[in-house]
Formats: sequence, structure tokens, C-alpha cells
Amino acid sequence: MPINSLNGLLAALAGAAMLVLAGCSTPCDAPGRLCAPDDSNTSTLPQWYTRGQPPPPPPPERPVEPGPARTEPPSEMQTVPIDAAGAEPRKPITRIGLMLPLRSETLGAPAEALRAGFMAAYERDRDGFTVNLIETGDSPQDTLDAYAAAQDQNDIIVGPLARSAVGALAASSLVQKPTIALNHPESRGRAALPAQMLAIGLSIEDEARQVADWAGAEHPGGAAMIVSGSSAWQRRIASSFAARWKQLGRESQMLELSDSNGYLSEAALGQLRSQVDGAQPALVFTALDPAQAGQVRGAVGAALPFYGTSSVNPGADPGAAIADLDGVRMLDMPWEMQPAHQAVMVYPRWASASRTLDMDRLYALGIDAFRVAREITLHPGADVEVDGVTGKLSIGFGKGPARFERVQPAAVYNGGVFTLVPAGR
Repeated sequence: MPINSLNGLLAALAGAAMLVLAGCSTPCDAPGRLCAPDDSNTSTLPQWYTRGQPPPPPPPERPVEPGPARTEPPSEMQTVPIDAAGAEPRKPITRIGLMLPLRSETLGAPAEALRAGFMAAYERDRDGFTVNLIETGDSPQDTLDAYAAAQDQNDIIVGPLARSAVGALAASSLVQKPTIALNHPESRGRAALPAQMLAIGLSIEDEARQVADWAGAEHPGGAAMIVSGSSAWQRRIASSFAARWKQLGRESQMLELSDSNGYLSEAALGQLRSQVDGAQPALVFTALDPAQAGQVRGAVGAALPFYGTSSVNPGADPGAAIADLDGVRMLDMPWEMQPAHQAVMVYPRWASASRTLDMDRLYALGIDAFRVAREITLHPGADVEVDGVTGKLSIGFGKGPARFERVQPAAVYNGGVFTLVPAGR
């Protein structure tokens, strides 16, 4: 069963039967998006790296002279502290278990994109770390069993990916080591995660709330027209924007447009024009895909300010540009909008003939997942900031409930080129 876009994959990740994250908790069901990726173009993996296998043990140490007995046992992450020649102590090696549903027919391709990004980041900053790949299938119980075994062999776990699996793990009593979940559980906002668990999944809901804050700052006191499609992920975006807009004390109207094979009918667009003419809103927020957003913009005209999440981004390829989207204000991650960003430039692009924006975002999430795991390990208990490829990340971990925030850049789109909007504008 194909998954057609990042927002829809996020919606699909929420389904228990399918076990299925811009925003974006991840991919979506809009037409023509999300195909299976080819292998990444990251540097060659070390010979010891095989799925589910830890690295080989180091060569035996040369004999050392007997010394006094240890009074304290070494920590579980320590190596032999000194060799016979009196060399400097070795750095402790942190074992990262990367747990992904690579055996899943539904999530195998997204998991592979995420794995490729994770290993690209690991290859750049591997000193002091090893990675053990843990493959799972669709079943939440399969994930729980794999996680229980992985805790004995790793110091930190990255995963799971499916919303249902994240929820099952969060509700269990298994989490005893630092765990970085790649999605958000269905119960997000209603139940706290275990203290050792941090959720960093992409979230379309978070994006919509950030756009509401941005639009509210640019149009103080103005009313919004919220235009949504009928898909579940589109309704989630629209509802999140509307809830935040209401918290800001602003008024809004919402219109859900029906579509046929992803395209809006002329009757639906006529209804939109009539409602906009009557309401006279200060702005339009679109919870749509790029083609639908272009149709709405063409029907309403370019004079009215338009806002959207990453779901309306057609990408930086000029060949995919949609003229009616020129001037639309949108959010997306630096990986998609800022090729000259310092963090973006140092990682290889994922070269694949079947690469899509949605898979590319999951590749970027894999990069930041390794970086977050690394920062948590290097700065235990500290609040850390990461200028990531998916956004500016603020992390609190190790002191009470975990805290995570992602802020994505805001930009104006014109023909595949993004002009960033300074923060606070």
C-alpha cells in the first residue's frame, strides 16, 4: 500500500493496524509522494557494520604488570584504561542501538531513509561511538521484545519509529536507559513519557502552531481564513492552527474543500471565493498539499497574504515550481530551504533516483537523531541546543521530564527559491 506524502506517513504511522512524522509526526497521504529510497550516498560503512551485529572486540592488550586490586568496578561503558607502555587512557565507547522497522512492508522504506541519514551523521562524528542496528517488524510486541534485548547491549537506544510502537514502549515499564523516540505517541499531551525517553519526531501540528504565532505577529488583530482538505493529516494541521490562533485571542473561519484525486473542484473554489469575499480576512492559512494550495491561491488572488506549513512546499527544484505559490509564506527544515546552512553543508545529500521531499526529510531526521544522541551522551543532565538540519533544537534531558522543541525557519517562496524571514518578523 503506497504512502503518498510525509504528512500522510505521519498519519499512517498513527494507525495501529499499519503501525505507522514538517510535521510530521511524519509522512502523509497526499497524492504522488513518498516512494521507496535507493541506497544512500554516505561513505562506505565500516566492515564490522552489519545489521544486528555489534563491532568485533578490540585486539588483546599486551600483558601489564600486576597492580593493586580495583576498589571500584568499571562502568559499563569503560574500556581497558591503560596499556603496558603507559599510553593515555582510552575514551569510553558509547554503544548506540538504532532500532528501526526495516522488516516492515509499510515502514521499511521510510526506516531505510532514516537509517541512511543516521549513518551519514555517525560517519562524520563517530569517535567514541559504535552503532548496532536492530531490525524490527510491524508488531508493537516485536518492538518491545527487541527493545528489552537491546538495553542489555547498548547504552542509548534510538527508536522506535511507528507511533503505535512509541506509545506501547512509553506505556511499558521497560525504559531504563536513555531512549530517543523518532515519533510521538498517540497519547501525546495526555500522558507523560518515561523520564528516560525523549520524543524528537517531526510534527505537522507543531509546525501549524509555529505558523500561527508567526502570522499573528505579522497581522496583529487580524482574522484568519483556514482552508483545509478532507484528509486526516490536513484536518490535523488546520485544527492545530485554529487552536493556537484562538489561544492568541484571534478570530478565524474554517472551510474544508472536497477534492477529486487531489484536485479541488471549481465548485469548491467558487465557495471559497464567496466566503473570502464575505469574511474579508487578513490572511489565509492553507492546510493543503502544494498543488491544492496553488489552486486556492490562483482562485483567491495574490493580494491576500498566504501562509502554510511544509506541506505546501513543492521543493527547491525550479522544474517543480508552482507559479501560483510565489509569495506564499511557509515553514520547512533547513535541509530543504537552506542549502548554505553551516550544518546542512557538512553532510552528504541522499542520492537516489526515487528520492522525494518526504523521504529526504526523514533522511534529515536521521542526521539530527544521531546528533541528539551524541549531545545527550557528551553532556549528561545538561540543557543543550543543536543547530540541526531539521531546525533549531532545544533539549532538556536527565533532570526530570524530558523536554524537546524544534523551531523551523520561516521563508517566502518564489519559483523554487526561499527568502528567509528574520526571526521576530
